[in-house]
Amino acid sequence: MTKCINIAEAKAQLSALVERAAAGEEIVLSRAGRPIARLMPLAERLPRQPGVCRSWRIPDELFLEPGDPEDLRAAEGIGTDALGLSTRR
Repeated sequence: MTKCINIAEAKAQLSALVERAAAGEEIVLSRAGRPIARLMPLAERLPRQPGVCRSWRIPDELFLEPGDPEDLRAAEGIGTDALGLSTRR
């Protein structure tokens, strides 16, 4: 069912009109009695399908291996300045 509403009236009731449109009602907005826009529900979105990363697995060993001492020092801020740049030459 289509309902025609003046744009000034629609400004005051926008939230309610959007809810009605989402529920399936088609609403035509008009100015000076001339239709200018239409509120209607969006087409249903399909559920997201798994893509490229669906089979990627991160091995547990990656997190259980000891880190490189140089990387650990950098992560702790040892040997870096306030910007995180290495102070060693």
